[in-house]
Amino acid sequence: MKNTQDNTLYDVIISGGGPVGLFLACELALAKCTVLILEKVEDPHSPLKQLPFGLRGLNSPSIEALYRRGLLQEMELHKRFKTPHISTNPKPGEKAPGAGHFARIPFDRAKFDTTQWKYRLPSSLDTSIFTSMEEIEEVLSRRAENLGVTVKYGIGLTGFEQTEEGVAAQAGNQTFHGKWLVGCDGSRSIVRKAGGFEFAGTEPEFTGYTAKVAIADPEKLHTGGITTERGMYLLSQVDYLIMQDFDGGAFHNSGQPITLEHVQATLRKISGTDVTITALHTSTTWTDRARQATAYRNGHVLLAGDAAHIHAPLGGQGLNLGLGDAMNLGWKLAATIHGTASEGLLDTYFTERYPIGVKVLDWSRAQVVIMKPNPHSRALNAIIRDLIDTPDGATYFAGRVMGVNMHYDLAGKHPMVGYSVPNFEFEDVNTINDEMKDGYPILLSFENSVTLGSFADEHQLKYISGAAKENFGLNALLIRPDGFIAWATEREADMEELQQALDHLFIK
Repeated sequence: MKNTQDNTLYDVIISGGGPVGLFLACELALAKCTVLILEKVEDPHSPLKQLPFGLRGLNSPSIEALYRRGLLQEMELHKRFKTPHISTNPKPGEKAPGAGHFARIPFDRAKFDTTQWKYRLPSSLDTSIFTSMEEIEEVLSRRAENLGVTVKYGIGLTGFEQTEEGVAAQAGNQTFHGKWLVGCDGSRSIVRKAGGFEFAGTEPEFTGYTAKVAIADPEKLHTGGITTERGMYLLSQVDYLIMQDFDGGAFHNSGQPITLEHVQATLRKISGTDVTITALHTSTTWTDRARQATAYRNGHVLLAGDAAHIHAPLGGQGLNLGLGDAMNLGWKLAATIHGTASEGLLDTYFTERYPIGVKVLDWSRAQVVIMKPNPHSRALNAIIRDLIDTPDGATYFAGRVMGVNMHYDLAGKHPMVGYSVPNFEFEDVNTINDEMKDGYPILLSFENSVTLGSFADEHQLKYISGAAKENFGLNALLIRPDGFIAWATEREADMEELQQALDHLFIK
């Protein structure tokens, strides 16, 4: 078949139209870049995305990112499957439901000492909420369309050629041209493989199963998460099933079809019963393989999401990690394209996000170790349970899962530099999170400083001034487009110091 050329030169071509690719496209389009998404799936509405076990927990950085762009406000599932807001000022003796788990060991929300979570205010957003892959993709797809992103379904990238000027991407019998190519195409990323990226890590301990089934004799099983000497199963009251079979990932890697007979045999082995499955409606397998690209950029090619790192989907960390990649990369790549980025700004995408990925992969590996069905793991599991049952333990484990203390190692004297900006609430009841929908860098002053106002005008920064109900003793802050603090002071602004902080971000 003859190859056809798309003569449009896109600023960015994104391979993969899942949540990470869509969110990145929205960030780039918000910054006035032209974006093409190539997605191999013709119909993005997978039945697996609609399962109750397909619900995903969003952590604090993801919630803040989506809210700051006006996207969380369009989502509805978290209102139906509500996790209680964690008060930063709990009442004495206040009881609350659980808030998550580590290796199926639940946290007791009532034991949290939220004073250990820095820079959180009563006006802060929730630390965890539920959504689904289907919902988040629908919301992001609508926003991408409204921002002018071109999305081509049923046309997956098959290869590319890179030059000094950009990338020529092949998809089917078509060639598309872009200044940059970003692989958001999942764990088996073609972009990563064709781009020569090293993908280092560890091999799996188990094959995981997610399925919708019909069971003739469910009374032989327990609902909820059950760990046995042969593995783990989790059964809901409406016949949704998750299993972990510690076979070293053998079945997942075998390429064999997932049959009713195989799922039944695996469930019988793990549960120690002769339970009978009468129907297998839909199913998939997964593993705890944990790998990470040793670089996120090669010339004009970048990686994000599962293309850059994979691990077991325990606790929904993968989606959160990928959304964080997109929020971090979007404004930096846009500034690079527009010629306003400081030298080396795009390289900070890797230096900031790679360490976050390392921590998440190790978090996943640690959970697998204490979930293995052997005496050593059960002993370690018991110790972790004791630790999680203490205020310091519950606060630490929940804080890691919820990402409330996530931090970038940025240059700056003030201890708040590198943290997500607290959701300052102003006297007019508006909050700083409400001011970030346009994706501009913000210079925030809690006093009406003429000097800072003039500096903001000169450097094309969004300037916000006014007293806040609580400001942690700060006088002023420089906030990056992704909501992280680049500079902060408790005294009158040192303009040379502020200029240096801005120079690390933008040329102008």
